[in-house]
Amino acid sequence: MPSPRRRATRSCSLQARSLGAGSSWARLAASACSLAFVLAPAQLAAQEGAAAGMATAQEPVDLPDAADPVFTGEQNEGLPQAIAPVPGAEPIPSEADDGRTIHFEAQTLSYDEPSDTVTAAGNVVLRSGDRSVRADRVTWNRQSGEILAAGRVRFVDENGNQLYSDTVTLTDEFETGAMEDLLLALRQGGRLAAQSGLREADGTITLSRAAYSACAVTTPEGCDKSPSWRITAERVSYDPQNSEVRFRNAYLELFGARILPLPGLAIRTDGGAVAGFLVPDLRISESNGVEVSGSYYWRLAPNKDLTASAYLFTGAPPMVSGQYRQLADEGAFQITGYATHSSRISSFTGAPTTERDPRGYLFANGKFQFTPHWSLTGSVRVASDRTFLRRYDISRDDRLRSMVELERIDRDSYLSIAGWAVQTLRLGADQGQVPLALPAIDYRKRLTDPLLGGQVELQANSLAILRRDGQDTQRAFARARWDLRRITGLGQVVQLTGMLRGDVYHSDENLLTPTPLYRGEPGWQGRGIALAAVDLQWPLIGPLAGGEQVFTPRLQLVATPPIRNLAIPNEDARAIDLEDSNLFALNRFPGYDRIEDGVRLTYGFDWQLRRPGLEVKSTLGQSYSLDRDPGILIDGTGLSERVSDVVGRTEVRFRDFVKFTHRFRLDKDSLAIRRNEIDATVGSARTYAEIGYLRLNRDITEVEDLQDREELRAAVRVAFLDYWSVFGSGVFNLTDRFEDPTLDSDGFEAIRTRLGIAYQDDCIEMGLTWRRDYVSSGDAERGDTFQLYFSLRNLGFR
Repeated sequence: MPSPRRRATRSCSLQARSLGAGSSWARLAASACSLAFVLAPAQLAAQEGAAAGMATAQEPVDLPDAADPVFTGEQNEGLPQAIAPVPGAEPIPSEADDGRTIHFEAQTLSYDEPSDTVTAAGNVVLRSGDRSVRADRVTWNRQSGEILAAGRVRFVDENGNQLYSDTVTLTDEFETGAMEDLLLALRQGGRLAAQSGLREADGTITLSRAAYSACAVTTPEGCDKSPSWRITAERVSYDPQNSEVRFRNAYLELFGARILPLPGLAIRTDGGAVAGFLVPDLRISESNGVEVSGSYYWRLAPNKDLTASAYLFTGAPPMVSGQYRQLADEGAFQITGYATHSSRISSFTGAPTTERDPRGYLFANGKFQFTPHWSLTGSVRVASDRTFLRRYDISRDDRLRSMVELERIDRDSYLSIAGWAVQTLRLGADQGQVPLALPAIDYRKRLTDPLLGGQVELQANSLAILRRDGQDTQRAFARARWDLRRITGLGQVVQLTGMLRGDVYHSDENLLTPTPLYRGEPGWQGRGIALAAVDLQWPLIGPLAGGEQVFTPRLQLVATPPIRNLAIPNEDARAIDLEDSNLFALNRFPGYDRIEDGVRLTYGFDWQLRRPGLEVKSTLGQSYSLDRDPGILIDGTGLSERVSDVVGRTEVRFRDFVKFTHRFRLDKDSLAIRRNEIDATVGSARTYAEIGYLRLNRDITEVEDLQDREELRAAVRVAFLDYWSVFGSGVFNLTDRFEDPTLDSDGFEAIRTRLGIAYQDDCIEMGLTWRRDYVSSGDAERGDTFQLYFSLRNLGFR
């Protein structure tokens, strides 16, 4: 009689697989090959050793005949008696039946008849749909339907989450149940470890005495490392459908130290947000003393949220703020506001007298795309006073711009209807002189020239400038421009340009403009503008130093009849200064209100060298005017005489290690440096040095927009160990009283400096920063500010 426990060694031979799905022998024979069975009562038989007509992995044999007695129940010498079907068993359903089909692989398979238990051992793999289990041993109790996987278990669910455990209990629907000593690696990132857990039928996993972290547990070199932070809790619930993890009695541990309780904590594993408290910030400043701020986040809907914050100060009354964000079908918008009731400088002269007023700041912006062509963009920035943003370290802007713009853009046309308002935050500046631009309308249409094949652009523009205590100006013009670009047989690039424009202006209260050069004549004024230009470039390419160089000489001729410039108010073309970016512009003035007239010739070259890892670019040029109107191009701009100053730019980039840009303007007579601007970065992403230097030595005293300046900006960061770094930066005013009589500086005045130390790895960023402001601005006092910050990545904390 065969033993109640029979074991069969499964073979990997194709002969065994061809025995058929209904054969009991075939069920136990195919070693390390996939075989499907349904978790329902089924025929099952087993034997000691290799089955008849089959082979072990070491002894392949021929296929048995279809009439072999083993299939007919007859006896045959040398073969054990065929085992009868298990009592009460039903035939195996086909793939079309409603059972969950499970494919499995194992080195050995055994059946215990009294307990009706099937055991698979040795690199066991179970698969069903998008789920799979790997284990050293799997036992299936056919009566209860329970499957127990033990030994180095890895369970992968349909969402791609991977569960590692010593033991996992599955149901006959291939759903996990009880688990011991488990690790859950989430597909979206993050890991959950627990002493025990239970997976419900809906996929929810409940863990006891668990820990969560989104940090890597190995270094890039593959060495083990402890996570920088983790959250421990008595109970954790993971909902894979909503990608949400909820904690009970949770604590935040940082570098192994428990530092902060997190009651009611819930996080999303897919990077989404859930309601809850955010990590507070700590700051110490000269203006407000010690500051502690905290925030609460509400996820109102998948497309909208709200964040409310409170700020407590030892040197100022409390402050509150809120931010609302919403994503709509056509676009998105956000509204941010701050409010407090605190003292401030009563006048903007720096007098110490204070008063207690409501103070605040409103910032809202958004954009909506109604159709592929039509869009609306808006932004509102308003502060209660000029020092609120600086005192509470919200922004260092010296002006706030609000705007609204309706645009229509298609392939051949553009329409903009906009309005602009500006609030000045400069102490001593007159808000009544700050303009309001409403409306500002611009329309452009491109047409193809049917005669010469060039391109025609038509433009209509209208602008109204209003001031509460200053000059008001209205402007409208229409323009037609024609461009034709051709490449000659020798490779020269030739562009011909023609332009006609008619302007109408109206202004009043012109005497309220402090600078006479900008006033224009009051009342209605008009002018006509005609321009013709030819631009020639000749790129020459050749090898150099193992790379390729491109040398491009350039020549431009522009002719314009005399224009009534001084009769027209100048609102948008004040800051004229010759530089490399406008050397070959048809009009070197930045706006529409001033146009260079006369005939001028501009000449120069571009040079470029490219080789592996290295790129060098250089530009140099100058212009010559046949006649120059000294009325609108004043001394110091580089354009006031027939021969202009020399301008240039050099750029050097070596891999991602060196970036260098130098822009300059040289006096045409003495070669004195009138503009010297340097921006350089050297280093890697972790250790680098940056420097920025600007000197404007133009000797311009006639207008307030173009004063001389000299400034130095520097920053450095040095990384050490694996994740630490120290950094510092500073802004310094190098302008002395001889360059700007309004200043008392001796030529070196620190504006702002900063020093700090930071730690940053794959899942945490924290640091301590010291900043010193050397200039007071109303009640935003000069002094020291200390800030301690940290951010937990992949957790949503800031």
